[in-house]
Amino acid sequence: MSRTTPPRPLDVEALFPELAIYRGTTTRLHPRPGRPDAAVSSVGGPLLWPADEPWPVCTEPHSHARGRRPADIRRRRQILTSAWLRESSPGPTDEERQLLEELNQELRIQEAAATDPLPLIGLAQLYRGDVPDLPAGPDDCDLLQVFWCPFDAHGPSGYGMLLDLRWRRSWEVTAVQTSPPQPQVVGFEGYVPEPCVLHPEQVATYPFAGLLAKDLRARIDAWEEAQEEEAEQSADDDPAAPAGYQYDLSIPPGWRVGGFASWHTTDPSPMDCLTCTTPMHLLLTIDSSEWDGGSGSWKPLEDQDLPTHLYAAPTEVTVGRWGELNIFACPADPSHPHRWSIQ
Repeated sequence: MSRTTPPRPLDVEALFPELAIYRGTTTRLHPRPGRPDAAVSSVGGPLLWPADEPWPVCTEPHSHARGRRPADIRRRRQILTSAWLRESSPGPTDEERQLLEELNQELRIQEAAATDPLPLIGLAQLYRGDVPDLPAGPDDCDLLQVFWCPFDAHGPSGYGMLLDLRWRRSWEVTAVQTSPPQPQVVGFEGYVPEPCVLHPEQVATYPFAGLLAKDLRARIDAWEEAQEEEAEQSADDDPAAPAGYQYDLSIPPGWRVGGFASWHTTDPSPMDCLTCTTPMHLLLTIDSSEWDGGSGSWKPLEDQDLPTHLYAAPTEVTVGRWGELNIFACPADPSHPHRWSIQ
């Protein structure tokens, strides 16, 4: 089933005609539980990885001997999903609660040393033919594959994320790796994705307000304040929240490719290529949820009757504290190292 973004509550260009020059597109990926194979774009599905090519590993020395087994994490999710979908007496039974506690226990893998290479988790793969806003990779590669380490133990702080993005030409892959290595345990449940098929949809988008021209930003702020005052003075006992630029009219939530990054947690930060200093473009956003209470206007038409607490996080991926990961690429040379920001 395709996914359709509802029309925006207001025509933002009618309100602020200057925004027309900023208009861009972004492709909402709309991941939903399914059984993808290596020939299609997916989150958490099998990757088109050559059988004769070494699987990506984390080589930074860090402890990875203690954590939870991916199989236990997935089993726990299945139990909880089934329990809350029961029409009669929804929620885990006493027996299920006991099993859930057991599945939530951390394990220690004695043979894992801090210096041992750790297999990365294959997070997603995107084919250019499936995703309109996915740019060509280096040497005209048509397939982007995303990996990450399942432990927060990297960088100067020792608590950072490790990403590994690989581009390839899909037509060159013949024999496919069918049983890739997997980490025995992971440090954080949010690094383990559930298999999802994608329903790409290209929509219009506009920059984060803090990056607009100063006078335009001031007019948007004044308009939003007037909207809020009008809602507060409304005689309606339960007035609907007024539409806002950030959450309703500019940048959609959820997994998406291209468009503009949101900087709602930190101040906007220049994302220039560290190799050639070219301003980088947003390549991919990995989001912890498809919609929430503040961004419900973006909830697809096909999902309108689905409760948020059960259906808004189909990938089960969590970035930071329920945030989003924005990954940037160099438009001058896509082979240059990527950069990213967590919001």
